[in-house]
Amino acid sequence: MKILLINGPNMRLLGQREPEIYGRLTLDGLQRHLKEVAAALEVDLVCYQSNHEGDIVDTIGNAVKDGVDAIIINPAAYTHTSVAIHDALKAVALPAVEVHISNIGAREEFRHTSLTAPACTAVIAGLGADGYEWALRALVKLNKG
Repeated sequence: MKILLINGPNMRLLGQREPEIYGRLTLDGLQRHLKEVAAALEVDLVCYQSNHEGDIVDTIGNAVKDGVDAIIINPAAYTHTSVAIHDALKAVALPAVEVHISNIGAREEFRHTSLTAPACTAVIAGLGADGYEWALRALVKLNKG
C-alpha cells in the first residue's frame, strides 16, 4: 500500500509557528515518525509539502498515476478556501483523511468551515500531531477491509 501525505501552506514552520497551538514537533520530525509507523505497518509513505495551491492540486491529480492508494492531507489555510483541492480530491476518488493539528471548530470563526472535508473519507482534528498517525492507521485498516 502506498499513502501520500500532503501538508499545505506554512506547515514547514511546524515547531516554530505558534507552538502553543501546533506544538514543538517539526515537520521533519513528524515525517520521520510517520515513516517509522508506516514501515512497521508495511506501508510506503510519500511525504509532500507545498505553500502553493496549484502544486498541491497537481500532486493530488497525479496520485493515481503514481500508484497512490490513499491520501492524508492537511490543507492548512487552503482548508477554508480551496474549491480546487476539493475538486482534485473528488476527481481521484481515493480514500482520504483530512488532518488538523488543532480543533478548527474551536478556533476563529473563519476556520470553522472546511471546503475540502466533504471530499474526504474522514476528518481528524484537535489531536495534535498524533492525528496524522491515527489517519495513517485508519487508512491501512480501511484498505485491509
